[in-house]
Amino acid sequence: MKPLIGTELKRFLRNYKRENRPAHDLVALLQSVEYPANVGSIFRVADGAGVNELVLTGITPTPPHPTIDKVGRFKSLKVPWRYEKNPLKAIAALKAEGYHMVAVEMADTAVPYHTFTYPQKTCLIVGHEDHGVTKATLAACDTAVFLPMYGRGRSLNVHVALSIILYHILHAGKT
Repeated sequence: MKPLIGTELKRFLRNYKRENRPAHDLVALLQSVEYPANVGSIFRVADGAGVNELVLTGITPTPPHPTIDKVGRFKSLKVPWRYEKNPLKAIAALKAEGYHMVAVEMADTAVPYHTFTYPQKTCLIVGHEDHGVTKATLAACDTAVFLPMYGRGRSLNVHVALSIILYHILHAGKT
């Protein structure tokens, strides 16, 4: 076994993508994710997971930004994104396009992320690092999912939680 680099790595990834096309149309909405490092990480994960669009709302910083660019390795130049100040307006527009709104949030009706069947057109909504998804945004969502926590912490970093769920959606039910 040897690591793949250069042309071999590009071929390997290209062939994998050809044989394993995603079955979902995925969008992520960042509702006031405050820290540029998290936004940059989300751009990088969105690129890796083939997210169709990132919607940045509220106080979420936008590219170009030195931290977003560095942490995200300039994926903001590759991943389609837009800014909409009001998350409820962005949610309404995405619903009109047929997206199912899924909040990644601890809520009274939330279900474990791995037990939910994600519709073909899914928008995952993540919130502020300290306050989560607002009540108003949560009320506009169709579903809420959460990541079970088995340690003493109550949550994971926002970009880590989004990553886990994105890749679960991409590979759930595949052997």
